[in-house]
Amino acid sequence: MGLVRRHCPAGCHDDTFALTAAYTSSVAGSRKLQIRQCLCWRESRVTVLRVGILIELGNMISEGGSFMRGMLIGGGFCVVITLLGHIKVGQEHGISHEHHHIQAPDKEQVKRLSEAERMELSQSMRVYCIILVRPKDLSHWAAVRETWSKHCDKVDYYSSEQMKVFDSISVDTNDMWVMMRKAIEKAYENNKNEYNWFFICTPSTFAVIENLKYFLLQKDPSQPFYIGHTLKSGDLDYVDITGGIVLSIESLNRLSSIFKEPEKCPEQGGLIFKMSEDKQLAMCLKYKGVLAENAEDSEGKDVFNTKSVGALIQEAMANNPQKVVEGCCSDMAITFSGISPNVMHVMMYGVYRLRAYGHSFNDALVFHPKPDSDND
Repeated sequence: MGLVRRHCPAGCHDDTFALTAAYTSSVAGSRKLQIRQCLCWRESRVTVLRVGILIELGNMISEGGSFMRGMLIGGGFCVVITLLGHIKVGQEHGISHEHHHIQAPDKEQVKRLSEAERMELSQSMRVYCIILVRPKDLSHWAAVRETWSKHCDKVDYYSSEQMKVFDSISVDTNDMWVMMRKAIEKAYENNKNEYNWFFICTPSTFAVIENLKYFLLQKDPSQPFYIGHTLKSGDLDYVDITGGIVLSIESLNRLSSIFKEPEKCPEQGGLIFKMSEDKQLAMCLKYKGVLAENAEDSEGKDVFNTKSVGALIQEAMANNPQKVVEGCCSDMAITFSGISPNVMHVMMYGVYRLRAYGHSFNDALVFHPKPDSDND
């Protein structure tokens, strides 16, 4: 058994060096068990990549004692290596991160703004919507076009292939991470000087863009914001694409930079363990010090929802039947997910059309729909 410095097949970055530990047990020269572990070392952490177990079978000559000793020693070595992989010496750029929780602005503070300040704020909030679509999403795609997306300041549909039915920007891939990455690259290159906030979602998402703008009201887009419904996978905090992802222009600036370093942010994702597109995005952003932040209202309720309204109401009925409406969701919810095309139209009616006579909603700030929107 020994440690030798060598090239790591995949996963080690240019600021690391690799060590391979190998143990080989021979049984009368006819059966070999080789266990290899590739260790990527950097100053701040240790990453273990399991390259695999190579078993070469020759003639089945039975010398079980030597073989079992080899298995035990090799297995023990694997345990040690695995434990090393969980040792954290620190994190890149000195970042220590637990879930960040950020909230919408206080309504009373907004009321204290002057009319001129309110007008300036309402006009400065410009949201570009990126919707990732595939041919199988055709009915959802149509519903999104006809409903909430009209309230984006600009919306583009990035599709896995060219679709003649609707205008879309083809990225020619079925890989969701590659699709997301190419969509972000194109959106950034063509719109970086016009929009300060970028919203990414799938076509089964329903979004209330006015609530998104209100939530972002006191957030500075020149700071690296990465917002939505956060989840945890091991040591990685990431924003779930199901509920939508919001990135500030500064986050896109940094993302554009890391995209040029494929050894840190690979275009195809992991070669050994394939991550989902939202986790891969979080990994790339983390290299640039951009960390996931969970969005909540003043009561601590999530505003980016990864479930439909119906599912959330059912949960509230089971958990708190006395306060189903109050306990279901935030009054300032931004997104709901898993929405069928029919329900999307129902929600559009409920959010933008239905009013209870005698109830007045004197909001201090108004985000007007786009001039060509047919929704009020």
